[in-house]
Amino acid sequence: MSADRSEAMYEFLRGTDWRDAAVTPLPGDASTRRYFRVAGNGNTAMLMDQPQNAEAPACPPNATAEQRHALGYNAVARLAGADCSRFIAVAEFLRAQGLSAPEIYAAAPHDGFVLMEDLDGDLYADFIPGKGGETELYKSAIEVLAKLHGNEAPQNLHSGKPLHPYDETALIAETDLLPQWFFPLALGRQASANEISEHRALWRETLSPILDDLAVFVHRDYHAQNLIWLPHREGIARVGLIDFQDAVAGSEAYDLVSLLEDARRDVSPELREAMVKHYLETMRDLNGPTDEERLRAAMAVMAAQRNAKIVGIFSRLYKRDGKPRYLDYLPRVWGYLDADLKHPALAKLSAWYDRTIPRALRDAPRLETVSA
Repeated sequence: MSADRSEAMYEFLRGTDWRDAAVTPLPGDASTRRYFRVAGNGNTAMLMDQPQNAEAPACPPNATAEQRHALGYNAVARLAGADCSRFIAVAEFLRAQGLSAPEIYAAAPHDGFVLMEDLDGDLYADFIPGKGGETELYKSAIEVLAKLHGNEAPQNLHSGKPLHPYDETALIAETDLLPQWFFPLALGRQASANEISEHRALWRETLSPILDDLAVFVHRDYHAQNLIWLPHREGIARVGLIDFQDAVAGSEAYDLVSLLEDARRDVSPELREAMVKHYLETMRDLNGPTDEERLRAAMAVMAAQRNAKIVGIFSRLYKRDGKPRYLDYLPRVWGYLDADLKHPALAKLSAWYDRTIPRALRDAPRLETVSA
């Protein structure tokens, strides 16, 4: 952190009740955000630092596809970027549903600082290996989704912030990441214009039926690294929610597969199937029956879309950002993607991937240094 940024952070804290607190940095993630634990008077809080010059602009309300492309990837994919006010608006929306998103104590969105509640619990990813209870934790996470999926996604969140649709432009921009960033690693060359065009056309055809489904609130990164177990709370409030600033309105299948096809940890086929059934049962009890065949088809499509995106993102994190540890996840993600592609709804895409990327290179990229 630069001296100027550090001074700005402490200047922000001096305007809060935490002005004399101790500030400890926490390990970073794949984004440009930084987090700190703030401690004082026997209490703790979390401080998010989002440098305002570190991201391309977010998507403005009612922007056309052409305008979004002109602004850059964040606008195209409808990511929050450096817009901290989106995090605040989503947190307030989730808390209004009785869910455990952090309470916002103070914020300076234009400067990129948010001081919030420290959800005092263990990350799912840390809790499960040492303390067990995997089924209980996953059932609770499923019940949170059923609660959120009981109503159509709102057009606007708190403070008038729009909840953007997870539209074709955003979804295709994400699948574009696979040929853009994985091809140089796996094949030692750039994807050709024809390959990119065919890949896009197949994804548009595959995604088209999903875009007609009822849109619900989509967290967009709903997995064990972003869920916190809070056993001292009750019911669905036992699941702490973080990293939700990129939320959109989209398919109910998306967060389900984000949870059950976790890029960073193995979820057994038995647990996955049990949780799909638990979702169907919980949705039936809360909101009426769900069309199981339609849901499973949507899950296959959205899982394949998400895993294709993740292959591209993890390849980019290695090649552009110098973070080789993300390559370790690629065999798991390709394993998920290969399984997803077996669904009849993805037959044409499955054939394209088989023809274009040899299976031996999916798990073991060549790590070529071709410029991407």
